[in-house]
Amino acid sequence: MPEGLAGFLEELGYTTPFDVQTATIPDALDGRDVAVRAPTGSGKTLAFGVPLLMGAEDAAPRRPRGLVLAPTRELADQIQRELEPIAHAGGRSIIAVYGGVGFDQQKRALARGVDVLVACPGRLADLIGQGDVDLSDVRVAVIDEADRMSDMGFLPEVKRLMDRTPADRQTLLYSATLDGDVAVLTRKYQRDPAFHEVGDPQPNIEDMRHIFWRLDSASRVEVASNLIQAAGPTIVFCRTRRRADRIARQLARAGASSAAIHGSRSQNQRTRALKSFADGKVEALVATDVAARGIHVDNVACVLHFDPPVDDKTYIHRSGRTARAGARGVVVSFVDDDELRDADRMVRNLGLRADLNTPAPASLQGAAERLRAEPGESFADPSLAPRTSRARSNGIGREERGRNGAHNRGRPARNGASRADAPRGRTAGRRRRPSAARRA
Repeated sequence: MPEGLAGFLEELGYTTPFDVQTATIPDALDGRDVAVRAPTGSGKTLAFGVPLLMGAEDAAPRRPRGLVLAPTRELADQIQRELEPIAHAGGRSIIAVYGGVGFDQQKRALARGVDVLVACPGRLADLIGQGDVDLSDVRVAVIDEADRMSDMGFLPEVKRLMDRTPADRQTLLYSATLDGDVAVLTRKYQRDPAFHEVGDPQPNIEDMRHIFWRLDSASRVEVASNLIQAAGPTIVFCRTRRRADRIARQLARAGASSAAIHGSRSQNQRTRALKSFADGKVEALVATDVAARGIHVDNVACVLHFDPPVDDKTYIHRSGRTARAGARGVVVSFVDDDELRDADRMVRNLGLRADLNTPAPASLQGAAERLRAEPGESFADPSLAPRTSRARSNGIGREERGRNGAHNRGRPARNGASRADAPRGRTAGRRRRPSAARRA
């Protein structure tokens, strides 16, 4: 790449490229189509962003030269924000268009001329239908997270949009998988692509500590609040939109600042919630599974399955929000007696090394206070996560008791990250409302 661009990237903090960038940028800069299997959080936005911005310039009004198709509003917005400083430095313009907000501002920006357009398929189709976008000048097209496009039923629209671009355009495709419907896209819209496979096909669950806490529904909010305050930035998964709103309110009342994100929230509400979490202004982001598809935030210390996932694949996708880019993380699941059998089956299916504990809220609160006072301590504090025997190959490790009734503790696991390395969700010196356990 040009020396000036390389220097600017270094000023922005991009000093050592990720594997996906090293593997794909040379082919893309040579003008080749590329098809890349890479997991979320691997650095692929910059991998396609650099060649995209270098190949898109001098766009006429309503006729972008570069196009990025993304499955969710949050991802489209994140791509635009990540690439905007680079675009500005190179004299390029970039905007994102998606549903959930009004058309007027997007139409005005398109009328002025946009070099790179980041778009969700549905909104882009609407803008084309209203005469506000013409894709016939696109030189570089990117299909990001193609597997999620397929999962969400967007591929027919993606195909219609790609059919509106010139046949000789360059196409860069990124996906967590390259089979099935994604392979159809590759065959139809790419010419002799360079194939690259980077990282594990699924999040590396071995980089996570998996803990299952046996709790009834009445105890979950207080335990979750103490966990969040001790662990740091946490994504909390709930079953429904209404439940996500309720849990976020309850966590906030219990002392853990929280924001909810789901499909019933307006785009402005979703953007504010995600930004507050990414900036460390709230400690927890409470999300539904569908909304979480657009969450791409680094330094998530913990994933909490407040409600159990519907299947093994969902557990992996949820848990993959932590332990990114070589970091480690903690995954905690709340289970009640009726859910133990399903949890045990999932642990065996996935080959997890998991603990099963019954946490004591008072111990959790004490651990949270010590961690706030000593931010260098790890999350894996013995009073926070009671240690048990490690999981055997036939399921969750059960609590073992000796003849005197005391727990036989196993060796604790550490998550490899200190509190000082993660963004803070609280303001120094702020007083917290004590938990019910402490008030008692």
